[in-house]
Amino acid sequence: MLLQIQTTEYIFWFLSFFAVMCACMVVFTNKPVHSVLYLVLTFFAIAGHYVLLNAQFLAVVHIVVYAGAIMVLFLFVIMMLNLNHDTEPVKNNLLRAMAVLAFGTLLVTLVGALKGASIPMRTDGHTEIGMIKRLGDTLFKDYLLPFELSSVLLLAAMVGTVLLGKKEIKS
Repeated sequence: MLLQIQTTEYIFWFLSFFAVMCACMVVFTNKPVHSVLYLVLTFFAIAGHYVLLNAQFLAVVHIVVYAGAIMVLFLFVIMMLNLNHDTEPVKNNLLRAMAVLAFGTLLVTLVGALKGASIPMRTDGHTEIGMIKRLGDTLFKDYLLPFELSSVLLLAAMVGTVLLGKKEIKS
């Protein structure tokens, strides 16, 4: 019997390969700006996984927050620091060997921990897990008080930031 692979599985494997390759390029690229751009591509691949898991809201928030706001800050800091190869300290071979040893130990631990794991498969055609309507219902019915308290806390932080950043007018 031939193994039948659905389109979502092809997309999953493509996104996984793309995410791992971009993550490797983040580490192995010499230029810091290119590393940040590869990290943005990795975030887009992870957002694609969220879409496959039927969590569209989480995918959009992931793109807006991580690929948008945080990566802009990273690029800003990298450009402000103006990193040059002349000022970068040279790492000795012992430090590199210790990094490879630590990575190998982590890889063996992860493989050992995930060896007996199984991937749960959905049998039904459609679920509402991760849908925005279900998230809104849960947020405004079950968690209304914590949601409102966090909004008041964020409002107080925003007002405090405006007051701290406001220039004093000298008369």
